Amino acid sequence: MKKLSALLITLSMFACFSACGDNASESLESSSEAPTSESSANESLGTSEESSGSESSSEEDDEENYETGDASLDNPRNQDDIGENELLVISFGTSYNDSRRLNIGAIENDIEKAFPEYSVRRGFTSNIIIDHVNNRDGILIDDVESALKRSVDNGVKKLVIQPTHLMNGLEYDDLVEAVAQYSDAFEKVAIGEPLLTSDEDFAKVEAALIAQTNKYNDDETAICFMGHGTTADSNEVYSKLQTLFDNDGYDNYCIGTVEAKPDIDDVIARVKAGEYKRVVIQPLMVVAGDHANNDMAGDEDSWKTALEAEGYEVECVIQGLGEDEAIRSIYVEHAQSAVDSIK
Repeated sequence: MKKLSALLITLSMFACFSACGDNASESLESSSEAPTSESSANESLGTSEESSGSESSSEEDDEENYETGDASLDNPRNQDDIGENELLVISFGTSYNDSRRLNIGAIENDIEKAFPEYSVRRGFTSNIIIDHVNNRDGILIDDVESALKRSVDNGVKKLVIQPTHLMNGLEYDDLVEAVAQYSDAFEKVAIGEPLLTSDEDFAKVEAALIAQTNKYNDDETAICFMGHGTTADSNEVYSKLQTLFDNDGYDNYCIGTVEAKPDIDDVIARVKAGEYKRVVIQPLMVVAGDHANNDMAGDEDSWKTALEAEGYEVECVIQGLGEDEAIRSIYVEHAQSAVDSIK
């Protein structure tokens, strides 16, 4: 029990919501609540409720008929020679190569710049995504257990874990449990907070989203964000963020989800309540994967087609939150707090 107590003390600082997800259906970016048939020892970690990406396995690998970018441009960060200090960035993952590099990779790069004394490594919670990328591109990304074993095998003494999850939920709890099983292997362990944890985090995310979309902000345009959603209590983060927009006078901003409430019908009702001619939609997810490309912007049965059917001009912005420097800085701040907690 060398440092388990320290780990639990660190975790006690975190606000606990329940769960949410950025999941998908490809493909492989999925975020459900019940465990899938993934091959990790911690299978529940592969279910993602509100993590970085959103993919599921609705299509066979050999039937993939779309381009996701050059996988060789992405750094899987599965190198050894870690040293005594490691900062492990845990994401749900995505099989969209460009999005993985531009979002998850960008977060990892910013963390690496901020903490030169730490070796930054990567872990994904979705073994479905890991297997898909490995089978398709020949690139193996560590799952949580493999990443932790790599840390142990490399003699890491001080381990800091920064998740790219959007909120404190069920998947975050699963990560905490998985890390606790390895806590005796390290001298010091700390886990950073997800993106939307404190009131200050919500305010910063609101400001970042407004800055991203300010060029569209006029009396004739509704600006809508698509989150994943969950039946768990943490689904309330969407309404909390919506309330911030409303209270700050951004009545033309609205938030919906793919898997829960508010859903696309609620989004359409809110848009109809205003005198808008155009709707801009973009994902409220760390990566822009299957949900963004298909459920949001697809040509069939998508948010785009539903809004067009109501007579609106629709523009889709395929951009994950990880592409935004202001969003990435929040993850760096949370990692800093975790690092400071074990100095």
